[in-house]
Amino acid sequence: MGLTEWAYALSESLLSDPLPRRWAHSLGVAKRARSLGPILGDDAELLEAAAVLHDIGYSPAIATTGFHPLDGARFLRAQERADERVVRLVAHHSCALLEAEERGLRQELGEEFELERPDLVDALLYCDMTTTPDGTHTTPAERLNEIVQRYGPDTIVGRFIQRAAPEIHAAAKRVEDRLAQVSASNQPM
Repeated sequence: MGLTEWAYALSESLLSDPLPRRWAHSLGVAKRARSLGPILGDDAELLEAAAVLHDIGYSPAIATTGFHPLDGARFLRAQERADERVVRLVAHHSCALLEAEERGLRQELGEEFELERPDLVDALLYCDMTTTPDGTHTTPAERLNEIVQRYGPDTIVGRFIQRAAPEIHAAAKRVEDRLAQVSASNQPM
């Protein structure tokens, strides 16, 4: 079984029944990851696997700390012996260090899981922040607003996402610029 097949099967087993909307979101994030193939090269499969797995830490079967990036990454490393790069992307997806700080877990996350390459961190963030909870396409601004509305502005998630907004917009711009560059270089003269 290849990396992506394994990732889809594992994510489905953990999310589809207890959290069908989270599963739909994860499928949408993975679809966005596939669309980034032109800028990912040899890392396309890696990013798609991380994308479909990024929210498994919400699964009641594996949630322990209540902080899904940490719970998901720990499960992938300890129980699944997953590719370390996938583990790091799950651990640090979508500005997780900022949310970890809100939860008093920044040092724990940072010491336990090193960051993956910045362009891949940007790509996963972009995929997550351009996908609705139901798995459809959206803009980063709409996604940020949806998160604040769903959780409330004064909750841990609401505070974190508002702090992370500038980095989310910057990462999305970096990804979109890379996509535009590839698109422009593929245009006939």
